Amino acid sequence: MAVTEPIVGDIERTELARRFEELRPYLRRLAYSTLGSLSDADDVVQEAWLRLQRWHENGSATERIDNLRAWLSTVTGRLALDQLGSARARREQYVGEWLPEPEVTSWDDPADRVTQDERVTTALLMVLESLSPAERTAFVLQDVFGMSGPEVAEVVGRTPAAVRQLASRARKHVEAGTPRFPASRDEHEKVVSAFALAWRSGDLSALVGVLDENVTLISDGGGKVPAIRRPVSGAEVVAKLFFGWFRAGTNASGRTVLVNGRPGLAVFDGSHLGVMSFTIDDGRISAIQIVRNPDKLRELPEWEPDWYL
Repeated sequence: MAVTEPIVGDIERTELARRFEELRPYLRRLAYSTLGSLSDADDVVQEAWLRLQRWHENGSATERIDNLRAWLSTVTGRLALDQLGSARARREQYVGEWLPEPEVTSWDDPADRVTQDERVTTALLMVLESLSPAERTAFVLQDVFGMSGPEVAEVVGRTPAAVRQLASRARKHVEAGTPRFPASRDEHEKVVSAFALAWRSGDLSALVGVLDENVTLISDGGGKVPAIRRPVSGAEVVAKLFFGWFRAGTNASGRTVLVNGRPGLAVFDGSHLGVMSFTIDDGRISAIQIVRNPDKLRELPEWEPDWYL
């Protein structure tokens, strides 16, 4: 974890705000990785800023912050952990399948390349949903963001020994739920490109060929737009769904984007937008997640189609 200069009590508020804004993207990634929701992450980061302001106004004379990044990481981690409980309660009332809110960036976004080491894929976010809040937080902070055991212990309110157990259990779940033979970035891009080409050209055999025989399709419409209400499995069934459902509209189009740092697709079916992320194992697509809930696509960057169906 990078060390920042000590923060003293008489620091100007404008300077404090500047340093916070420099850290905001990092804090947002930390909160998002814990929560799977960009909107919830923004709420957490804003609350962290409010707490820093209160420290500046009321506590700076008695409490010293020697490392602003570490202090804010701890505060953000605690807030995200607290938020997890209420977020999961809301998801129990969710209509249809719940998927993480996708983090979509344009293909040539230079900032995206900088943050790859601290990004969680959609596949990992799906596995993290099966963990307890404490396990999830411990794994994200320690394995993704490189915080030390004592630092994580301070966030989750456990001993360092307990944190080691939490992280160990989480790693076992992650290993069991993520690809055994994950694709490299280049291989992932090639497989997604082959999928898109087969789909838009209407080649059923080619489309089935890039899918694992047990591929699973999950769609999240949030009860607001049409979506498949339950997961569907099987290469031929999934391929035919794409040739039926998505080709039923007029002016359907698509574009390659980065979804949580991995090549994916933004698709317009003639009526609604959708963002598709892919899990690739041993050279074939083992899972496809499609987010169509418009509440989760508010930050989708403006784009022009690469191709039409």
